[in-house]
Amino acid sequence: MSVTPVRTLLLWCPDWPVLAAEIVDGVPATDPVAVLHANRVVACSERARAEGVRRGLRKREAQGRCPQLTVVEHDPGRDARAFESVVSAVEEVAAGVEVTRPGACALAARGPSRYLGGEEAAAERIVEHVAQTCAVESQVGIADGVFAAGLAARDGRIVPPGGTPEFLAALPVEALGRPVLADLLRRLGVRTLGDFAALPAGDVLARFGFDGALAHRLAAGRDHRPLAVRQPPADLAVTAEYDEPIDRVDAAAFAARMLAEQLHERLAAYGLACTRLGIEAVTAHGQELHRVWRHDGLLTAAAIADRVRWQLDGWLSGSNGRGGARPARPTAGIIRLRLVPDGVLAQAGLQPGLWGETGEERERAHRALSRVQGILGPEAVVTPVLGGGRSPADQVRLVPWGDERLPARPGEPPLPADPAGGPPPTGATRSGGATRPGGTAHSGGAARSGGAAHSGGVARSGGVARSGGAPVPPWPGRLPPPAPAVVLPTPLLATVHDAAGEPVVVSARLAVSAAPARLVVGTGRPAEIVGWAGPWPVDERWWAPAEARRRARFQVCLADGGALLLAVEGGQWLVEAIYD
Repeated sequence: MSVTPVRTLLLWCPDWPVLAAEIVDGVPATDPVAVLHANRVVACSERARAEGVRRGLRKREAQGRCPQLTVVEHDPGRDARAFESVVSAVEEVAAGVEVTRPGACALAARGPSRYLGGEEAAAERIVEHVAQTCAVESQVGIADGVFAAGLAARDGRIVPPGGTPEFLAALPVEALGRPVLADLLRRLGVRTLGDFAALPAGDVLARFGFDGALAHRLAAGRDHRPLAVRQPPADLAVTAEYDEPIDRVDAAAFAARMLAEQLHERLAAYGLACTRLGIEAVTAHGQELHRVWRHDGLLTAAAIADRVRWQLDGWLSGSNGRGGARPARPTAGIIRLRLVPDGVLAQAGLQPGLWGETGEERERAHRALSRVQGILGPEAVVTPVLGGGRSPADQVRLVPWGDERLPARPGEPPLPADPAGGPPPTGATRSGGATRPGGTAHSGGAARSGGAAHSGGVARSGGVARSGGAPVPPWPGRLPPPAPAVVLPTPLLATVHDAAGEPVVVSARLAVSAAPARLVVGTGRPAEIVGWAGPWPVDERWWAPAEARRRARFQVCLADGGALLLAVEGGQWLVEAIYD
């Protein structure tokens, strides 16, 4: 759809990824700095350019031109977070700002130019305000349309009204920001935006597609969309200050109720509700206290008041530690209390229960468990979340009550049990040995290589295929189910000997020196091994020497009917888990 270009003012901060690295990570932008993405330079500082560093260079070539170069990885999130202060500074002078990308923002030029006495005066005022507020250098360009204003900002230029097509006509086709299209146009003899804009629109669409047609409109000075004005987030936090410090629980309860009602009314005015609540307090001695409470339903005024009261009770009584620990209470009463809503969503954004709302019993359980958290701390009530991983300990994550129940690692769906009624086709057995795909079964177990066959027609290779189902991507090196019944929080030291009493050693090539015959856990009595399977190697994070971990795992069956998961790491045997 054709959109008439409006006079647009665009503020551009040169080398913004470099400035963002200085603001967030403390990397001095006055040094030779280069920001890399996919091993190529995407931005560099002025000193780096003086040494010959340019955008598009590979890391090795850039460091060859500038040996003192500081390399920073590209982080779009960091750039956006740092640019928020610049956008806020612009909004203090003019409203209706659109963030085109981190480092550039645009707004309609008519409002600030009429208010501040002309386009040039508005540009100077905005640049000066950003410099004073954020200590950031910037340039402003004004033209008809966002695209032309962005190009004008690189020269700090104000294009006269109606002069945008003439301004764009002399620019090279590389200004479109489409390297592939620009290279093709140059090979066809089209070198400037004016040459490109002179081509018939129908022919451009037929030859270059929709993206080429969009670039053709931009080259002619016609924007494809209006400004997408940013809506500044509403300040929903509520704060209360107290002349008399709060040091009693009853006074804290009263303060919590008043502040909770104020927060709930502010949220309701915007048609919002929150699922997470940040509670911040400052004592008379300057101590700062902070805690976040979560809830899987909408926090009502009563629920907010309860959580604030519980948290203040915990702080004032010194009983908000983890696992029952009781840290020292604040040395003075609370003089400032602030509630910060998080996880804000529309009032109708949560799905009620199947038979209406959540129900009285569920709410009673929430209140009871939240009360325990208020006394003992969030980590005092946890629920397990199953996920993926290579070892049993990695596949379970304990999440505090009320937190999002998200696995730490993506997990594959569970495999079905044997159709014949038995256990899954793989697993440690009580007698006759242990078998697993990809390993070797010993002492009475059937040997398998790459897959396990079982009655019922289920065949798998490392858990890749399921009976009658589509392939499921597994974790490489993960042992298939059933999972151990008990995963030890701290592995137990053990020793494994062969029939001659010599220690069993696993080489770097996973060669086992002899068949395991006896197991000694700690200082306990030796146990006879009647079946074993393995080794299955795990080589994790080999690219990070400080975090690298390499081990081999075994499953063993003992004469007393027990089954264990063993691991050998650095020449030391460990008991990781126990099968039921």
